[in-house]
Amino acid sequence: MGFEEEYEIFMNAHLQVRTGERLRRLQEGHNHAEILFLRQVWWPIFNHFRYLHPEYEVDDFKDGKRYLDFAYIRPAIRICFEIDGYGPHLRNISRWQFSDNLERQNQLVIDGWTVIRFSYDQVKEQPRRCQQIVQQVIGRWLGNELDHTALSILEKEVLRLAIQKGESIAPIEIEKHLKLSDKTVKKILSNLVDKKMLIPASGTVRIRSYRLGDQIKRPIY
Repeated sequence: MGFEEEYEIFMNAHLQVRTGERLRRLQEGHNHAEILFLRQVWWPIFNHFRYLHPEYEVDDFKDGKRYLDFAYIRPAIRICFEIDGYGPHLRNISRWQFSDNLERQNQLVIDGWTVIRFSYDQVKEQPRRCQQIVQQVIGRWLGNELDHTALSILEKEVLRLAIQKGESIAPIEIEKHLKLSDKTVKKILSNLVDKKMLIPASGTVRIRSYRLGDQIKRPIY
């Protein structure tokens, strides 16, 4: 299915299980900026919304409740994604509110969250850069899942490097990072292409770069 169909299923699933303030926040807090993030940043990477929670409720450090724009939650992984608009409400923020926002973010980090913030302009004008950051932060954690696959140690390290980079990777980068010979890297890359974990990103006769294939993208993400 395409974005519109999957987005409707995603939102309905969360709306159906929420009540009270949690439901109201989802209905009123999930607006244009959040939808744009899903459409231009999240969807092109993953083609699904699994493990993602919109307007996610967390305990406030003052014994109240706060809501994150998006929370990505898996075992041992908690990542907060915030999309910040630059409007009158932000320009006119008080010194107390500014300090409160910083304290809120600090508390999330103390509680074990990784916090990633994007401006609305970044999501709108630089979606590819935002995609790379999302891939890098999630890849940093999920690269560990490669340990459960039937790959050689060097194949796993090459894939971890590709996941963390978040974009196509050249053989010379692998050689320098892992301190391997050109011949060894070519063999590893060829094996990973055969296993559909990497696919050529540029070049035909001589491949100049590689990117993650669906065989590795979908199960890990």
